[in-house]
Amino acid sequence: MRSSLSRHFRPLLAPLSALLPTSCALCGHSGANILCEGCHTQFFSRPPRRCRQCAIALPPLPASPQAGDALCGHCLKTSPAFDATIVAADYAAPIDQLVLALKFGHRLALAPLFARLLRDALLQAETAAAELPTLLVAVPLGPQRLAQRGFNQALEIARPLSRLLGIGLDPHLALRPRDTRAQTMLQPQQRQQNIRNAFTVNGAALERIAGRHIGVIDDVITTGGTLGELAATLKRFGAARITNFVFARTPPH
Repeated sequence: MRSSLSRHFRPLLAPLSALLPTSCALCGHSGANILCEGCHTQFFSRPPRRCRQCAIALPPLPASPQAGDALCGHCLKTSPAFDATIVAADYAAPIDQLVLALKFGHRLALAPLFARLLRDALLQAETAAAELPTLLVAVPLGPQRLAQRGFNQALEIARPLSRLLGIGLDPHLALRPRDTRAQTMLQPQQRQQNIRNAFTVNGAALERIAGRHIGVIDDVITTGGTLGELAATLKRFGAARITNFVFARTPPH
């Protein structure tokens, strides 16, 4: 009886739901989308030139075949363990409020938006798009942090991104057996020590890593220490290449 009623009312409810107003997550303007066209144009349609390895914004240069394949001075000097990074925007007002709303406001409906914007950023980054990963993983949370928050924001972004890119997601491949202190609360010299040996790999997944190009998903990249440590761990277990997909990049101070 219930399924019969559901079939009867579904055609009536679908058009009704389309009429229900929503509002832009950035400006609050009423409309049909979670991000209005104006905000999308203003904040996401004109990406800056970025370092292909860590995605830090670089000074603009005249268009050239090599313009999108530059490295920043830090990456030239330190060479992070990851090979490329795709970001959708800088972590600055008002974009930072979107991240905080997902991470601490439990607005999980923002995760598919982040995934779509990352997909768009990938399509605009021609050099990175030439080599798509063959497997996706999300940066894992420590057990206590996961219990407190109730969800992993990186995994919430990774699920719809996996569907959009048509690339498989393994939510249990990378593990974080112990909790670490929040990187944002530490001095730069403390961050590497804090995150050292924080990750490992599920023993049952070892054969799925060897020789693979793995995409790692997170919400924010600041110094790259967390992503660098996870990339080093994955490569230690046989990964051939690591590309990060991160919604927002903290600009240099």
